[in-house]
Amino acid sequence: MTTLPSDDRRPGRGLLLLVSAFVLLVGVGGYWMQGRPDALQGPPATEEAGNDGVSQEQINAMVESLAARLKQQPDDAKGWAMLGRSYLVMGRHAEAKEALQVLVRLQPNDPNALADLADAAAMVQGRSLQGEPMQWVQRALKIDPQHVKALALAGTDAFARKDYLQAVRYWQTITQVEPADSPIRQQAQAGVEEARKLAAEGGAVMPVPQAANGSASAAAKSASKASVSGTVTLSAALRAKVSPEDTVFIFARAAEGGRMPLAILRKQVKDLPATFTLDDSMGMGQGPNQGLAQAQKVVVGARVSKSGQAMPQPGDLEGFSVAVPVGQTGIQVEISTVK
Repeated sequence: MTTLPSDDRRPGRGLLLLVSAFVLLVGVGGYWMQGRPDALQGPPATEEAGNDGVSQEQINAMVESLAARLKQQPDDAKGWAMLGRSYLVMGRHAEAKEALQVLVRLQPNDPNALADLADAAAMVQGRSLQGEPMQWVQRALKIDPQHVKALALAGTDAFARKDYLQAVRYWQTITQVEPADSPIRQQAQAGVEEARKLAAEGGAVMPVPQAANGSASAAAKSASKASVSGTVTLSAALRAKVSPEDTVFIFARAAEGGRMPLAILRKQVKDLPATFTLDDSMGMGQGPNQGLAQAQKVVVGARVSKSGQAMPQPGDLEGFSVAVPVGQTGIQVEISTVK
C-alpha cells in the first residue's frame, strides 16, 4: 500500500486526512477486486474530511495553495505526490495525471509514483487500464514485484480481460505479502476466490500458488508430487438424462474438514468413461498448506453439471468414492445419483 509522503512545509491536517482517505479508498480499494472503477470515486463534495470539521471548501483551498506553491518549487517531489493523490480523490483526474507525470519525471524509479500515475491515467481514459496505464503498472512491478497497488491494478486489468488465472497470480501475491489482519489482504483474497471460481467454470487449470518472492515454495513443490487417479463412469440408468456436451467436474476434497475441492478437472459427458489424475497443479490455489499433500485422505467425486457451474446445483448428477489415501490409484467413481 502506498504511504502518505511527509513534507515539513506541507499544508494542515485537513489535507492530510484527505490524502489518507485516498490511500485507503483509492490506493488499493474495491475497484481492483470487483472490476468496478466507479468504486474509485472520492467523497462527495459536501463531505467533511475528518472529525476535526474541515470542510470540502477548506480542503479545496488547501489543495489550491499546494498547487500554487509547487509553481514556485517545481522540484518538490513530495508536494507533487500529495497534489496528485489529492486531485485523484477529488475526482479531478486529468489534473491528477498531470501532477503525477511531473512526479514520475522527478522520481522515475519510484513504484508508488508509477502506480499512482497508472491509476490517474486509467480514470482519464474512461476507467480503463488498457494501454498507457498498464505500461506504468508494469514499470512499477519491474522495480518492485511485490508492490501492492501495482499488483492490485494488474489483477484488475487481467480480470477485466477475463484472464482469471493471471488475476489470481497478481492478487495471490498480495495475500502473501500483506499481514494476516490487513483489510487489503481480505479484499485480495475475496478477489482471488472470485477469479478462481470463474476460471474453474471456464475449465482452466489453476496454478500452484507462488511464494512472495515469486518462486515456488518448498511446500508447493512437495504438494505437486501428490496425486490420486482412477476412472469415472456414468450409470446406464442416467444416460438418458444427459447430453454429450454437458460439463463433468472431477474433483478431490479432504475426507474430513472443508468441502472445497483440493484439485479439480473439467471434462464433458462425451469423454466418459474417463481416466483421470488429480494433483496440486489442478488445485484451487488455496495456499501451500492446503493441497493434496497436506490431506491424509480424500474423497474423489464426479458431477455432471447441466448449468456448467462449478457450484453444485439441484438436478446435477453425481457420484463419490470412499475415502482413500493420497497417492491412491485405480479409484472407481460412478455417477449414479441425482442431487
